[in-house]
Amino acid sequence: MSKKFKPIKFPEDESIHNHIIEWWYFNGHLKDQQGREYAFMNCLFRAKVKKVKIYFLSRVPTQTLYFSHSIISDLTHKSFQHRITPFSIISDDSFSKSQLYVNYINPTIKKHYANCAIEKTGKSVYHMKNEDVDLKLTSIKKPLLVGGKGFLDFQTKTTYYYSLTNLKTEGVIKIKNKWIKVSGKSWMDHQWADASYSPKDKWDWFSIQLDDGTDIICFMYGTDRKKAYVADISYADGRQAHYKDAEIIPSGEEWTSPKSQAVYPIEWKMRIPAKDISLTLKARIKNQEILFGSINYWEGPIVAEGFLGNKKVTGVGFMELVGYPSHYSNINYVKDEVRKTTDWFISAAKKNTFSLLGRIKRKITG
Repeated sequence: MSKKFKPIKFPEDESIHNHIIEWWYFNGHLKDQQGREYAFMNCLFRAKVKKVKIYFLSRVPTQTLYFSHSIISDLTHKSFQHRITPFSIISDDSFSKSQLYVNYINPTIKKHYANCAIEKTGKSVYHMKNEDVDLKLTSIKKPLLVGGKGFLDFQTKTTYYYSLTNLKTEGVIKIKNKWIKVSGKSWMDHQWADASYSPKDKWDWFSIQLDDGTDIICFMYGTDRKKAYVADISYADGRQAHYKDAEIIPSGEEWTSPKSQAVYPIEWKMRIPAKDISLTLKARIKNQEILFGSINYWEGPIVAEGFLGNKKVTGVGFMELVGYPSHYSNINYVKDEVRKTTDWFISAAKKNTFSLLGRIKRKITG
């Protein structure tokens, strides 16, 4: 159903909204001082659990729930790791400042956890950190209002949506328990919507950063019966353009998940006929599946090459594929979480992780 549109205002709308679902999403491509390449994604979600209609979230005894997903890809060594946190705990002072500020932790049964944050620290400067990254991000361009005004109406669902498409990035990431100094370029999305999730929902989403300074967001959203295509361009000189005639077509290799049996296209053709733009998009690493109950998806870095008119271009980006048939269920997810917890306790017992707790207990009671 259609909702009344309210123009997006900055910096107010960078913060929290009273909608069913909202998220602050970052991805980026980074290099260390030796030229080794990495990619990351971090997303903090906020959901009204009874209205969002995500099965296992609706069982949580609270009105509003925060949860987070993050990945680190070592592109040089073709390795991928991810963290899925079913619930995050925010601090009492989160969202209390005049600019975006959220301070949170992702609880864990392990010995320690990291303080996480998403904060705007200056006019165009952001700080984002989690267990594996600690980054300063400086926006080089004005926000890209997706669809032209930052509001998309899909008839059955609506969403507010803007992107920061070029974030100069510096900081550190953690690889194999070692912090590494990095720099590069990132992307940020912020969406909030009064929309619930349906198992029929499907989207193929791409953020693209070309070497000539052109940034493109392009995606398909819908169901098998009705689909909508959106493409937005932010040029190096600050101009923006918005189109609904984009074409996004699987064009080559597929990857089949051994865990969920989902088949993901990992090579695509993207065209915007109105601007004579044609790009080939390919995954950097095949296995980048994230399993989150019945919502399982592929998320990871891509390379882009093709033409803007007669000009040949190359670039990098991120791809997100959601809604592909899967044999991995909510029950599988719960079983895997129980197994991981059990494995950790067994490992901890072998390493005498609990010996200190035992000594403290004996001292208190003795």
